[in-house]
Amino acid sequence: MEKEPAPISKKVEEFLQVFKKGEEFTQELLKENEKLRYRVAQLEEVTKFSGREGTYKMHSMEERIKFLEDENRSLIERYRVVEEENKDFANRYIEVESENNNLANLYVASYQLHSTLDFNESLKIILEIVMNLIGAEEFSIMMLDEKTNELTIVAQEGMGPEARASVKLGEGTIGAAARSGESFYREGDPTDLVGVDYLHPLVVIPLKIKEHVIGVIVIYKLLVQKQEFSNVDYELFSMLAGHAATALFSSKLYSQSERKLTTIQSFLDLLKEK
Repeated sequence: MEKEPAPISKKVEEFLQVFKKGEEFTQELLKENEKLRYRVAQLEEVTKFSGREGTYKMHSMEERIKFLEDENRSLIERYRVVEEENKDFANRYIEVESENNNLANLYVASYQLHSTLDFNESLKIILEIVMNLIGAEEFSIMMLDEKTNELTIVAQEGMGPEARASVKLGEGTIGAAARSGESFYREGDPTDLVGVDYLHPLVVIPLKIKEHVIGVIVIYKLLVQKQEFSNVDYELFSMLAGHAATALFSSKLYSQSERKLTTIQSFLDLLKEK
C-alpha cells in the first residue's frame, strides 16, 4: 500500500526550514550593518567638522552658532542617505525571502505531483495545489475523451450544480483553449465578479504532454483573500501544464496496467484450477 503524501502546506513548511537559519543570519547582518553605517556617518561628519574648526578660530558667538547649524544639517542629510540605503537593503531582503517562499512552493508542488501512481491521489494533489498555493475557490479538472472529443469533469472544488459536466472540444472558452493548447487568462480584475459564470472562466490551463492536450484545469473564482495573480502563480500554471499532465497520464496508465495484470493473473489462476 502506497504511503499517503504529506499535505502540501506541511511539506512547504519543512522545506522552508532549510532557508530559516540563513534568513536569521541575514537579519542579524542587516541590523549590524545599519548600526555600523550610522556610526560611520557620524564619525565622518565629526571628523570633517573638527578639521574645519581647527583651521580657524571662532571670533564670535554668531560664527559658532552658524558652524554648529551647518554641522547639524550635514549630519541630518548624511543620516537620511544612510536611512535610504538601509531601506534598500531591507527591501532586497524581503525580495529574497519572497523568492525563497516561491521556490519552496514550486519545489513542493512538483515533488507532490510525482509522489504517487494512484490516479485519484494525483487528482487530490492537483486540487490541493490549485486551492492552497494558487488560492482558487471554484475550479475543476477536466480530462479529454479522445473517442468522443469531450472534456469531462473528473474532480472539482466548490462548484455549483449549474456547472456543465462536459464540454465539446473547441466549444466555448474552455473547448477553444483545449483545442489550441494555449492557456487562457480573462482580462480585467479577477476579483471583479458579481457571480460565477461557468461559461467565462478566469483561467483555463491545458494539460499537455509535449503538444498533446489530455485535459484542462479551469478556474472560475478566487478565494476572498486572493486579490490578484502573482508571478509565482503564473509559474505554477506553467508547471501544472506539464507536470500535472504527466502525473495524471502516468497514473492512469499504471492503473490500467494494474487492472490488466489482475485480469491476466485471474485467468491464469482459473486455468491452473482446471
